Amino acid sequence: MQRRIVGLCCLMVLSALTAALPAQAQGSESGKPPIYTYVSEWAVPRDQWRDFAKVRADEKPTMDKLIADGTIVSYGDFANILHQEGHPTHGSWFTATSITNLLKALEAIYKLPQVTFPVFAASKHWDFFLVSEAHNERSGNFKGGYLAGGGFDVTSGHGHEFSELIKNNLVPIFEKLLADGAVTSYSVDTEEFHSEDPGRVTLVYTAADATGVDKVESALDSALGKNPALLAAFHAAVERKGHRDFLARIDTMVNK
Repeated sequence: MQRRIVGLCCLMVLSALTAALPAQAQGSESGKPPIYTYVSEWAVPRDQWRDFAKVRADEKPTMDKLIADGTIVSYGDFANILHQEGHPTHGSWFTATSITNLLKALEAIYKLPQVTFPVFAASKHWDFFLVSEAHNERSGNFKGGYLAGGGFDVTSGHGHEFSELIKNNLVPIFEKLLADGAVTSYSVDTEEFHSEDPGRVTLVYTAADATGVDKVESALDSALGKNPALLAAFHAAVERKGHRDFLARIDTMVNK
């Protein structure tokens, strides 16, 4: 249990540190320009889970076409493992290198007949428009695997002291996990258009299998779990009351 708590705390620290950085500094951490992600989450009635999966499968040719023509650079579907009453059970995302392309993809999806199917009318729904300055991914088509991470609220005034920690200690952990194949993507996201309180930050990573999730926990525990100064910085940087973790199964993920 202690190992799990330390790992989750470190996930939150990574997000807090990156959130506190200026946009230009964040972008330099992964050496890549920002990306934009549209996330849709659904609370689907249990007796309609099969219908929801079929709708998502029917949308795949459109999503593959958007990948092929460069409109989007990734997409995926997931089903939550941690269920709570009134909270999402399923979701999907797609990512582009510009707001223009993200909205172009959204318009293409709106034209599909599936958007008016009964399963959507019967499901509660949430949308999020995110931007990530620190991110990376492995190219390929992935079937199965896991999506995990945490979201929380960041306190202000800690950007300068955490900048070097991000550059020298934290993002490199995920870069190594990516290079080793333990994770297939990671990103630190904030809302480009706010539907939650400003300051909300989410760390998301994907792994091809359960072993990858375990390797993330082990790497964070090994690198950060015995560092009292870093944990103290974490406590000063986040509002612990607002923290939430998530764990989901991935159905399909495609990274260009």
